[in-house]
Amino acid sequence: MTRAMNNVTAEDQGALRQGERLAGLIPLEMPAAISVNDLAALLDVGPVEIIKELMRGGYMLTINDVVEYEIAAIVAQVFGYQATAMAEPDKGPGSLVVGTEGEAHDALMERPPVVTILGHVDHGKTTLLDTVRRTNVVAREAGGITQHIGAYQVEYGGNLITFLDTPGHAAFTAMRARGAQVTDIAVLVVAADDGIMPQTVEAIDHARAAGVPIVVAINKSDLPSANLDRVKRQLSENNLLVEEWGGDVIAIPVSALRGDGVPDLLENLLVVAEVAELKANPERDARGVVVEAQIDKSRGPIATLLVQTGTLSVGDSLVVGTARGKVRALLTETGERIRSAGPSRPVVVLGLDNIPNAGEVFEVAPNDKDARRMVEEREQEIDRELASGPTLEDVRARIEAGDVKALNLIVKTDVQGSIDAVRTVLDRLSSHETRLNLIHVASGSITESDVLLATASQAIIVGFNSPVGTGARALANQNGVDVRFYDVIYHLTEDIERALEGMLEPVYDDVLEGRAVVRAVFDISRRGRIAGVYVSDGRIARDTTIHVTRGGQELFAGRIASLKHFKDDVRELAAGFEGGVRLDGFADFLEGDVLDAYRSERTR
Repeated sequence: MTRAMNNVTAEDQGALRQGERLAGLIPLEMPAAISVNDLAALLDVGPVEIIKELMRGGYMLTINDVVEYEIAAIVAQVFGYQATAMAEPDKGPGSLVVGTEGEAHDALMERPPVVTILGHVDHGKTTLLDTVRRTNVVAREAGGITQHIGAYQVEYGGNLITFLDTPGHAAFTAMRARGAQVTDIAVLVVAADDGIMPQTVEAIDHARAAGVPIVVAINKSDLPSANLDRVKRQLSENNLLVEEWGGDVIAIPVSALRGDGVPDLLENLLVVAEVAELKANPERDARGVVVEAQIDKSRGPIATLLVQTGTLSVGDSLVVGTARGKVRALLTETGERIRSAGPSRPVVVLGLDNIPNAGEVFEVAPNDKDARRMVEEREQEIDRELASGPTLEDVRARIEAGDVKALNLIVKTDVQGSIDAVRTVLDRLSSHETRLNLIHVASGSITESDVLLATASQAIIVGFNSPVGTGARALANQNGVDVRFYDVIYHLTEDIERALEGMLEPVYDDVLEGRAVVRAVFDISRRGRIAGVYVSDGRIARDTTIHVTRGGQELFAGRIASLKHFKDDVRELAAGFEGGVRLDGFADFLEGDVLDAYRSERTR
């Protein structure tokens, strides 16, 4: 053994000692960039100790400065931790439309990238789009007639780029929630004078959940109050490290109003698209996504479609969600009539029998008969998909079955100060078997945008002292999104932990389904007494539980043994109808008794 060790070089022995030392370190996940203050909290030491250690390494930083992962990992070793790069959040469901699987390699051709611009409400998204469109739109004027549609193409350096002119990240996510990954690149617009705002963070979360590359346009960079370094630091705090700071995020200073930096932005978009190697098969039947739709008084239902693969032609039998029709005309953004549209081409379509929803997938059917059959199948599929979102009760089973790789959460708190506390306790619940992904964490009420993001990302919404809007509640019920409310942080963590361990039991509440009044009582020798009732409200169904009350006092609660309308056995009696009710275990009816029908509904 000694002879063998003598053959080991000093460098090898150093490596062995290093390995032994690292083996005793505590594993710790760290982001791509972290502030000195946050690093101190993560390592459970004082910020001064971190600053001293950085100074020993030649880095003169303050408590609010951002440290890159490579440097932070070295500091972590000094305090007994072995750092590893934090895993990126699981991407959203991705596109159900664009895909090159099964396509012959020779049939694939390059296609223009599709770009969506996101950001805070007043940071210049619309101005930037207008500047790009005004200076670079492909000129296809038809008789001087132009029209605005929700998508258009620009030309730069002989290459085409398709822009989606969406209202914002809510519409962007609404499309993805319906299974349509419509964009290849997200441009995040940040004002150089304001910096990152709450809506900017939300837009980052939406783009990251979609799994698309992000290019940052730092707008208003020409203003005297512009502070580019502050914006870049704020981006790094949100795990977007720009290239000049050692990251891979492209950040371009622009002035949307003056047009400064716009050519540079377009050039970088083409570079990102080239790296992504975007391809599609133009020879197959067209498939794509609805960008917007409306009723035109003279032309009927019209829809702006984005062709993602294949070629759409006049005369094709089109199926869009639950709408169908034969393509009567195709129009470009300038009003020009064309015969066909290939991949990444936005086009206005005439000929549908109904208005489709934004984000719905369209495809070409072989004929009208097949189109009708496809619509019927989609209507049935929509019914099956209602209430299909994950819940805390079934998340463990879904993870074990491979349906989900982690529990995705959207957390809303009452105040900004609660965010760090909630995030810290939830981060501790992750393990190698079950991992938590915090898709979006912010303060304020639960909005429709949160529900759309939860639908698209298969996430559960957790509200900590945070109210929910009426529209958001209705949308959550419609899409089957599980929304939880807590006012004690212990209860929140307990439920999440028990859900991951598969211990959380469902909770059911009784919901009033209908009410009936006994108007007569009939004695039937074989079957006992039957109550002749009039249904005054809702419905009385066979599968409900009947509560019998008399004078405000409940006498009995049990199941229905038989339910009749005249002599016919029926499954239910609706409001305004009369019938006969026999209960299992109760027959002491009197005229005037009230029968309340309840059904059991899971509330959590």
